[in-house]
Amino acid sequence: MPSPTLEREQSLWQEGYTRLAAVDEVGRGPWAGPVVAVAVVLPSTVTMADLPGVRDSKQLTPRRRQELVPLIQSIALGYGVGLAEVAEIDRINIRQATHQAMVRALAGVMPVDHVLVDGLRVPELGEHQTWVVRGDGQCLAIACASVLAKVYRDQLMQGLAQEFPGYGWERNSGYGTRAHQQALRQFGVTPHHRHSFRPVRVALETVGRYDRPNIHSDHA
Repeated sequence: MPSPTLEREQSLWQEGYTRLAAVDEVGRGPWAGPVVAVAVVLPSTVTMADLPGVRDSKQLTPRRRQELVPLIQSIALGYGVGLAEVAEIDRINIRQATHQAMVRALAGVMPVDHVLVDGLRVPELGEHQTWVVRGDGQCLAIACASVLAKVYRDQLMQGLAQEFPGYGWERNSGYGTRAHQQALRQFGVTPHHRHSFRPVRVALETVGRYDRPNIHSDHA
């Protein structure tokens, strides 16, 4: 897979945008847990050599992502994290909740004069934005946001896995793996599940809510 570059970032810097933020999200697909967005502002003096190995977080091992976090944070001018919790996802749908998480992440690095967005245009982020489909594989700044968001959410899900063992969230991050499906059938739906997602809704109707406080992780 090709590595991301600074081509788009440098083009925008040359146009006069002095504080460029890149925004990416993690967690649209899981059945449990919040969606997490991160905004990163890199200095216009950054080079590819400053961030060796940074790429789309999905192409990196968990260990390598962890190693890159302090490097990205040390080079960035700033970064912000935004969450949309399960209740909000269920209330306004995952797409709109993702947009709100991005808005919150961007608020953590304001002021900015342009935004690079992974995926499609996000109207809530304002007029001055450039959207790049699969941007985490093309733009280094978006890849940085991707890594930070993935590590942040994985750590969050590991914490929730201790609270609700048995679903394998420390391994599957809330995605609908076979073990997660089995746990839903066995233990029911937790407060951290997205009721608006069909498999969870079906489990709620057929199994009910989680009511087994003493289950252990070896059930997964």
